[in-house]
This record gives sequence, C-alpha cells and structure tokens, in this order.
Amino acid sequence: MRLDKYLVKKLNKSRNQIAHLIKEGLVKVNHQTITKPSFDVKDSDIVTYELKTCQVPQTTKVDFDVERIYEDDDILVINKPSGLVVHQAPSVKVPTLVDWLKSQNITLSTISGQERHGIVHRIDKETTGALVIAKNNHAHEHLSKQLQDKSMGRIYLAIIDVPLKQNCQINRPIGRNPKNRLKNAIVPSGKEAKTNFLKLCTNKEELIACKLFTGRTHQIRVHLHSINRHIIGDELYGAKKSEDRIMLHAYILYLIHPSTNEKMFFVADIFEDMQTKIKSICKEDRHEKLNKEYLINQFDNFSDYRVFD
Repeated sequence: MRLDKYLVKKLNKSRNQIAHLIKEGLVKVNHQTITKPSFDVKDSDIVTYELKTCQVPQTTKVDFDVERIYEDDDILVINKPSGLVVHQAPSVKVPTLVDWLKSQNITLSTISGQERHGIVHRIDKETTGALVIAKNNHAHEHLSKQLQDKSMGRIYLAIIDVPLKQNCQINRPIGRNPKNRLKNAIVPSGKEAKTNFLKLCTNKEELIACKLFTGRTHQIRVHLHSINRHIIGDELYGAKKSEDRIMLHAYILYLIHPSTNEKMFFVADIFEDMQTKIKSICKEDRHEKLNKEYLINQFDNFSDYRVFD
C-alpha cells in the first residue's frame, strides 16, 4: 500500500494533511526518513511519525493588527478584516493572516503544513468575520472533525441587491465553472452544497442571514447567483461594478471546545462600512434582528421556506 494511503487510514486525517507530514520529513519507514507519499510500505515495515506543535519564526513584515475575540491555550478566535488573505498561495504577494499569527509569536498547529499553520477553515479575502485558529495539533484534529460532523459552523450576514420572496433553502451541487476557472457554479457533477437563507430587513436592498450545511468555495455567492440574487460588492458573481467591498460577514461562530467539550458561541462585530449599509436598510429593529439568540433560534426553528434543488 502507498505510504500516504496507509497513514490516512491509520491516523484518520485528510490525504492533504498526510502529504504535508511526509514531505516535511516527519515520517520514517524502518527508521529511515521517507519524503515520497507514493512510497510502498509492506506488512513487515515499521512506520513512525511525528506531529509537531511549534512557534514559527516570522519572515514577512506585518504592519497591521487583527481583533482577537477570544483566546486560550487551545484556540484563538479572530475577526478577520476585509482584504486580508488567510494563507499564502503562489498568487499572493502581500502579508497574510498566517504571517500576522507568526508575528505575534503564537504557538500554532502544524497539521496543515508550513503555509497554513493553525488554519482549520478559511474565509475569502474580501469576506469579513469570525475565524478560529488551532494553537496545537489536538485542537486542530478536534475542530477538523467538528467541521465534518457539522458541530462547528458559522452564521453569515449578507446584503443582497434584490430581496428574497421568502426564506429559502438552496440544495444544489457546486463545482468549478467550466467557462471561468476563477468561479464556481451549479454543476450536476459538483459536490453536495446546502444553504439556508433567512430574510431580516428589507428596503431597496435586503439584509439576510445565511447558514451553511456544507463548506464549498464561494457557496453563499454561487447559491444566490443561481436564483438571480447577488451580494452587494460581489463583482465576480454580480452583474455590475460596485464601489463597495463584498457585504458578507461571518457573524456567529459556534464550536465545541477541544479540551472542555463546552459548546461555545462567538459574535464578530460588524465592520463600519457594513454597519452603515445595515442602518440604511433596517430602520428600527436591527438590534433585535442581529441578536445572537434571535438568529440561532430562527435557524433552529427554520420554517415557511421555499426549497431550490
């Protein structure tokens, strides 16, 4: 059996995580370091591995700060601002959230590889809001499992150009757009994707809340586009140019603490530009509609909605 497949089965981790582990020289077969995921292992081989938690040296100059919502020995919850990329990629030429984490000398998990220390899940560059960082490998594994079984998740706020006719659920598969590799689309061969949309305040534009049941790239934007609705500022999926950045905010993050098993809820303050837009839409009852308990209850008792599949 291939070494990466063997470790995926034994450690219950993703193929990508195991590939990082092997390529970083943290796996040995018969006491010899192996860096090829495709290496063949036999029944008699002795396979050993090491999971490291370390403080990563800072190499990129960082001249910004990020709001910390909550922090303890296991997790850090931050409020990501617009324009901040979560982790490095070949096309990224600016400091990232991971660079900021390194600049703060925060101990981080290493399961996701050097470019993604601590990163369990991500938010698009222009999207704002709550994001949890794993500070050790135990926390990372625990949170990753919660993503899979849906015990961890987020409720988003979005401002859209055309009001919904009623609350709705969109259950349509998402995959790469065959005509534009920068975009995703509803495609029959795509992965399962499900989102609930809740109407909150309506004027010419509308404030809605969104709850994800899956975590596909651009899921909220693609599902809204499929019913001819678009988030204000979304020039990739929207029909026209906008002076606004994308009005999408991860407002509530819920998870089970990796060490205490306590169910925790975190609210990420809405940034000023989006606050201004919300005030112009919700004249009187925005404080009630943005209440954490109200939103959680509305989704827990989601009713009178239209299904798009």
